[in-house]
Amino acid sequence: MWPIFKREVKNYMKNPLFWLGIAAGVWMIFQNVSPYLSIHYLAERESIVNNYPETVHEGDVYEGYVPTDERLRRKMWEERIWEILISEFGMDRVKVQSLMDEMKEMDIMEACAYMNEYGFYDAYYEYKITAYYKGTREEINSYIAKKLEHRTFSYYFSRKFADFAGLYMGFFATVLLSALFVQDTRKNTYELLHTKPVRAGTYLSGKVGGGLAVCLIILAVFNLTFFGLCRISAGSRGFEVHLTDFLLSTCLYILPNILMIVSVYSLISLIFKSPLPAVPLLFLYIVYSNMGSYRNAEGIYGYYGRPLAIMMRFPGSFFDTAPPPMALLNQSFLLLASICILFLSTQIWKRRRVY
Repeated sequence: MWPIFKREVKNYMKNPLFWLGIAAGVWMIFQNVSPYLSIHYLAERESIVNNYPETVHEGDVYEGYVPTDERLRRKMWEERIWEILISEFGMDRVKVQSLMDEMKEMDIMEACAYMNEYGFYDAYYEYKITAYYKGTREEINSYIAKKLEHRTFSYYFSRKFADFAGLYMGFFATVLLSALFVQDTRKNTYELLHTKPVRAGTYLSGKVGGGLAVCLIILAVFNLTFFGLCRISAGSRGFEVHLTDFLLSTCLYILPNILMIVSVYSLISLIFKSPLPAVPLLFLYIVYSNMGSYRNAEGIYGYYGRPLAIMMRFPGSFFDTAPPPMALLNQSFLLLASICILFLSTQIWKRRRVY
């Protein structure tokens, strides 16, 4: 096992494209997470200026937006409905007031459905774009303080890091690990391997372990790099930053996905005697994992996660990130599925053994 393991790791470490891929990954992840490093408490008379609308469907605190509480959100929505019914639908004020009075006791979904009866089909859209509004200095600082009262800054940042690092690692590992079984599945080498006294478990452990170790090296570079950036930027502003938050997010939301990719490569390589058929299959798997869908009673489109997905996304604003429903259960199933695939790969190797 160890000779195979060390050979695979050394082969990758000596390849300049491996280090180029790491550099490209650091740059791509930085492009996505760098705005969050600018989050800070606003000093007296300091404000965040942008040319965006006053209210938006999705905004973030570094842009100057804070979530709208339900009472204020309903008030904003009613004011907007009032304005549109008069200016665009030509209703008189008495009629509009009557409709508003009728909707007072309705929840937002009932009220939007009620508006549909009058041909106002964008009522729910008008509600969606009031989710965040431009806050004052006091509101922004209060929002940040409330979110950091029980959680560290790195708790939130590490999730955003896991989002984009996991996305990059999915594609990078698919390309990188395609070479893991290439040499061993060449006709002469493959036949020779099956005549040698090498156990199936020993062989696969070395190959899979080598592939995982290479990915762990990449993730270690990513973790240390962005922990350092977070420590320098957020730590200098008085925010609490811990390396353990990064490591935990990586272990929970990225490593099971990488293990699944390595497992698929091992199975496909032994079935087809080539790892290349696994490449398009894994890219389709990534697309499937990264797709949004329509869920819940309102039929709202969003990212809710998919069964056995190898992408764990954390959409939404910085302080409101949350893993998809059943995320940890899905990651557990990924580990179980990976073990089953590796066991199946072992059986295929044994069947082709020549004694």
